[in-house]
Amino acid sequence: MTTHATMPTRRRTQSRTPARHGHSPLAWAMPLTLGVILGFWAFFIKRDGGATTSGQIWLGVVSGVAFAVLCYALVQVRWALPRELRAAAYGVLTGGAIGFLYSLHGNSVLASSLLGLVLAAGMFCTMFYAYYTRED
Repeated sequence: MTTHATMPTRRRTQSRTPARHGHSPLAWAMPLTLGVILGFWAFFIKRDGGATTSGQIWLGVVSGVAFAVLCYALVQVRWALPRELRAAAYGVLTGGAIGFLYSLHGNSVLASSLLGLVLAAGMFCTMFYAYYTRED
C-alpha cells in the first residue's frame, strides 16, 4: 500500500526537553546534603585522629560550601546542556571532588589527578549511558 507524498505527519506540540525548574526541595536539599558530607569527610581526613584545629574546621566548611554551590549550579543548568556536556559536567564534578579528598590523605598530585581522572571517566560513561538511553 502506498501513501501520498503530502500525507500529514505527527508533529510535537511540546519542546523536546520540557522546562524544568529547580524550585523543588530536592533541588537544594541534595546539593546541601552532598556538601555537608564532603565537608565532614574533608574535615575528618585532615584531622586524622588528632586534636581539632580551626584550620581543619574551615577546610571542611569551605570545601563543603564550594561543592554544594557547584552541585546546585549544575542542577540549575543541566537541562540546558546537551547530553555529552551534561555527562562531562557530572564527571568533572565527581572526579574533582574525589581527587581533592584523595589529596588530603597526603598523596601526590599525580596520584590524586590519576584517581580523579579515572573516576571522572567512569562517571562520564555512566551518566552518558543514562542520558542516552532515556532521552528522545
